[in-house]
Amino acid sequence: MGFRCHHRLSLAPLALLAGSLLAGSASAVVAAQNTIKTNEAYVEEVMRAPEYDIRSIDDVFDYVFSSLDDEVTVYPTENYYYFKFVHGGVPYAGNFRLDIADRDQGIVHFAYFSENNPFVEQEISEHRAYSEQFGVKVEKKGELDYAITAKDRTVLFRLNDLRDVKPSEAMVADGEQYIGPVFDESGVQMFLMWNPTTETFHYVLDESVVTESFFQSSASTQVKIGRRSHFAWYKDRYRERWILVGVRAAETSLNTFFDGPFDQLPDNFIEGDLLRDALLTLSPEVEGQIDRLGNSLDLKGRMLVDPYILYDDEAELAAFDQCAAAAVDAASYYPCLAVGQSK
Repeated sequence: MGFRCHHRLSLAPLALLAGSLLAGSASAVVAAQNTIKTNEAYVEEVMRAPEYDIRSIDDVFDYVFSSLDDEVTVYPTENYYYFKFVHGGVPYAGNFRLDIADRDQGIVHFAYFSENNPFVEQEISEHRAYSEQFGVKVEKKGELDYAITAKDRTVLFRLNDLRDVKPSEAMVADGEQYIGPVFDESGVQMFLMWNPTTETFHYVLDESVVTESFFQSSASTQVKIGRRSHFAWYKDRYRERWILVGVRAAETSLNTFFDGPFDQLPDNFIEGDLLRDALLTLSPEVEGQIDRLGNSLDLKGRMLVDPYILYDDEAELAAFDQCAAAAVDAASYYPCLAVGQSK
């Protein structure tokens, strides 16, 4: 399997991925009115004169931190709190990350960067692990609650508590192991499964939480595609469930909310060495080079868990039917639905 390196800064002490997400409690979101987004507000934001130095990470930290509510919810399961803003007419994105590796040591990772653009190189990309050394205090207030204080202001970060989220027995295939719940930055929720017999990972859709509607793919009667995320799901032959088989390649290249769940593993809920053992089964050559979450020992990279293809055209999804048609049993069928898996 491949490492995802921290140029994207999506793992341990790195922390960079574009995006901003919702706020509120994952398990008890009370649906108020959805806010509208007007062109008027957008244009005024673009035209606003910059009031801070975009190349000073401390200035940007202060600006973003001062803009947060007193309490925020971190939905994604790799503990990123995403944001976006415009400075001098240029769009930026970034995140705070309370990494499981060092948050209890009083560290919060902060990163921001000019948003990915297919035509120009990224002009700014900054990251810093903030601690009391930089005037930022991180205090654990509960099992998944952390208070961050900077310049006499405190914001409570509530990490997404999914400890009780599990698939039904009917959704678990024979021999499969449940690794944990995944809450993607797209808002799509899944179960990460590992089958040591077929040596396959699968992301299974959690249908108990509805965050989008679907349309029937023209490429296959067994595939449905999310209208919002464009994630492609295959109907399991042996279980009442849908397995993620495709993510749009364009979303990955632009590092959007919809670039796939490879960067939102269930860090807070993985038991023991379950994930590490699975990764070593696929890539024994990294023995001694990764921790139990698949991070490289220097925390600059992380093993990919991406058992899906990156597709440009819907027609590419027809290949899953061809493979499935030739499969005579579960042992030959499930690898068909993990053809994108890095090795």
